[in-house]
Amino acid sequence: MRNYIKYAAVLALGLVACEPEFDESVEDDKVYDQGSADFSNYVAVGNSLTAGYADNALYVSGQKNSYPNILAQQFERVGGGDFTQPLMNDNLGGLLLQGDQIAGNRLTLSVVNGAPAPTPISGTPTTEISNTLTGSFNNMGVPGAKSYHLMAPGYGNVAGVPTGQSNPYFVRFRSSADATVLGDAVAQNPTFFSLWIGNNDVLGYASSGGVGVSQQGNLDPATYGSNDITDTNVFASVYSQEVDALLASASAGVVLNIPNVTSTPYFNTVPVNAIPLDADTTAFLNSQFAAYNTQVLPGLVQFGILSPEEAAMREVVFQQGQNYVTLVDEELTDISQILQAPPFSLDAQTAMMLGQIRQANDSDLIPLPSSSFLGTLVNDDPNLVNGVSVPLGDEHVLTASEQEEVATATAAFNQIIESIAADKGLAFVDANAILDRVATSGISFDGGSITGEFATGGAFSLDGIHLTPRGYAFIANEIIKSINTTYNATIPSVNIGDYSGDPSLGD
Repeated sequence: MRNYIKYAAVLALGLVACEPEFDESVEDDKVYDQGSADFSNYVAVGNSLTAGYADNALYVSGQKNSYPNILAQQFERVGGGDFTQPLMNDNLGGLLLQGDQIAGNRLTLSVVNGAPAPTPISGTPTTEISNTLTGSFNNMGVPGAKSYHLMAPGYGNVAGVPTGQSNPYFVRFRSSADATVLGDAVAQNPTFFSLWIGNNDVLGYASSGGVGVSQQGNLDPATYGSNDITDTNVFASVYSQEVDALLASASAGVVLNIPNVTSTPYFNTVPVNAIPLDADTTAFLNSQFAAYNTQVLPGLVQFGILSPEEAAMREVVFQQGQNYVTLVDEELTDISQILQAPPFSLDAQTAMMLGQIRQANDSDLIPLPSSSFLGTLVNDDPNLVNGVSVPLGDEHVLTASEQEEVATATAAFNQIIESIAADKGLAFVDANAILDRVATSGISFDGGSITGEFATGGAFSLDGIHLTPRGYAFIANEIIKSINTTYNATIPSVNIGDYSGDPSLGD
């Protein structure tokens, strides 16, 4: 069964038809103007989106196509200075700590079981994080950083990496073991800055299928889990402090808000009805759930344990063709202990599987990595199939209520970002609206377009969340538009077609 469950968008690829690159040059004799901004020392602060992360890794080619590096090249036309980045050692993307690999290699599109699928590229990475780089770096993008991490002393201390207290990417280029990301950025006395932070304050919760919790009301980030949603007041406080610190030397800057993570290919590639069944398998499965549907659920309604509405929601019925996956919904009444007692007297394993089971519906979202898990067997038992007879765990599904948690937090954070931008007179980019347009209708440019389709749309890389070089070039152009409007500058945009939007092909 597993072989039938593939990335829907990738299946349509066959052989990847690469879009042609465009040779229109931006070299011309025009004179450009910086307006009221000073780009002589540009410092970019943020997370993976600022670092140039793509294909589930940070690697040299991605860094060279980061939106800050693209911006810096355009800023050179209006007095911009040198722009340095803490480049990785190779294009594999993995990380080493004392010789042991602690982060995986980048994804490429390879043929797996006869179909194209994202697969880590082979090879041993050479980026040893304990070999700290020297000097200062204009690109202060740190993959994995949340808003409050930028102000956390010791976030680059190598001793904290094994326990998750430190960030291995920042370890490589921090100025000292107790340095902060913001402190190292401010120490460079930027004349202009970009700040794109906050994505990870909701992304960890969403990408983990809502395994974390909302920390609304908890003002101590030190107690947060990695998959928790940041408290709104904490976000507002640290974001305001970060902007103020950068403005101590900078006369101008640009901030970007948080995209809607649930509109990315990460959540819109694997269908919720991903289970193909033939007639015989359908009949067998329905016979296995018959007693549960016709006896157990009505009995629980009769005993007043379940409402008729919840009982109807919990029925598990399969049909020939495509079927909705089964999943654990923690919002349902947990009946696992009740099912082990009379009159049901089910064994513990069966009772646990039925405890909070339901089939998915069109409101649920399946994260991209779960595609490789659907249809696998538990202990090689053909009767125990994940997503069919065995419900998917919480980490494999983002339910409607969990999506609402993400949307509520994202909206609150974005209101804070936009308000601070307006109050400080900063350029503002509505990345949320822009990337929603990419996902829903696509964006046309001279010679082509980018969409939110996985692997073929040109905007998103193979991890389904981060962008391709073409996607980052698109963001750079949107930033340039906002800067030109806010500061009366005439910085030229780039030709998006000059940047690759194709998936990385396997080795």
